[in-house]
Amino acid sequence: MARLLPSAAAFAAVSLSAVALFPVFARDLEGFEFTDPLDLVIPAEPAAAIEPSAPSLEPAAPVLEPADQSDLAIVEPQEVAPESLLPAPPPQPTGPVVVSTHSGEASWYGPGFYGNRTANGEVYQPGTMTAAHRTLPFGTRVRVTNLWNGRIAVVRINDRGPFVGHRVIDLGHGAAHELGLVSSGIAQVRLEVLR
Repeated sequence: MARLLPSAAAFAAVSLSAVALFPVFARDLEGFEFTDPLDLVIPAEPAAAIEPSAPSLEPAAPVLEPADQSDLAIVEPQEVAPESLLPAPPPQPTGPVVVSTHSGEASWYGPGFYGNRTANGEVYQPGTMTAAHRTLPFGTRVRVTNLWNGRIAVVRINDRGPFVGHRVIDLGHGAAHELGLVSSGIAQVRLEVLR
């Protein structure tokens, strides 16, 4: 009997392998009910609920359903004016524009010149916010910064000078007082020619 067992097992294996190689047609399976193994693990959904969708790069937005249809608002498309599509113009400067900058030594002139005429014909008076420069046109406005104390004054060119050393500007009495250089007589300054 022990001799028959191995041969019976070999016969069963050969017969099962022959069945596996035998072709099965769809007509042979009519009437059979098949169960998808995934249906045993995942509950089935109705076919209408499953829609193929293209992959999206945007995160899905939550769907909010209104409690009542009267909560829905109809949004009409709005026309965009062509002007709003143009880029905004660059901001315009609110103050004067600096044309050029120079630096050097400043001096001031005062009491001995009161009542005299300046190079443009004005009468020089105490407390004026004017200055003398060698080349700038009359009427040019210059912002002067005292580099020793940080004080600032805006002056108008109405005279010619200074003609002493390497000085770049000669300030009127009012400007010299505002810049704090009356007692020292001279100071290192930065000139900003304004337009």
